[in-house]
Amino acid sequence: MHKRMLIQAATALLALQFLAVPVYAAGSGGSGGDETVTHCKKGQVWDKKKKKCVAPQEGMLDDDSIYDAGHALAMAGRYDEAIAVLSLAANKQDPRILNYLGYSHRHSGRVTVGLGYYEEALRIDPNYTLVREYLGEAHLQIGDLAGAQQQLMEIEKRTGKGSREYGMLAEQIDHFMRS
Repeated sequence: MHKRMLIQAATALLALQFLAVPVYAAGSGGSGGDETVTHCKKGQVWDKKKKKCVAPQEGMLDDDSIYDAGHALAMAGRYDEAIAVLSLAANKQDPRILNYLGYSHRHSGRVTVGLGYYEEALRIDPNYTLVREYLGEAHLQIGDLAGAQQQLMEIEKRTGKGSREYGMLAEQIDHFMRS
């Protein structure tokens, strides 16, 4: 009886695999990163050219594919995988790559390491407001309200109060001050 239940459960899980369809975040447009999260097993990324999951190796994927996969993994909470993939980028000075290396380290509990990546990204592109939002959040994680508020002012200078980044960081600061 027990064996039959296990077989039925395994069959049901196998059937669910074939029914699964990729769900894309708003505005994602089905980039290679989405396929990495929805189709690839741990340790693999989606290769847009080959249209299949592959084990990432340095020089094998272009930096845009590496960014797409790393970003998607980071947003899915798979931070160590994101770090491993993003570290394969040929251009180690791409602010997008640095931003999500910072994000992934920060969310893995290595806030100081994350801060370093954010600062490097801003050294290269001081107008990259998403980095500023995440940097502000990192400052809040270490209890530095003034540092977060400084990033909020920098975002306001560059994009105004109506930007997504301004709104997100302002909300985090408000939450921090109320708690």
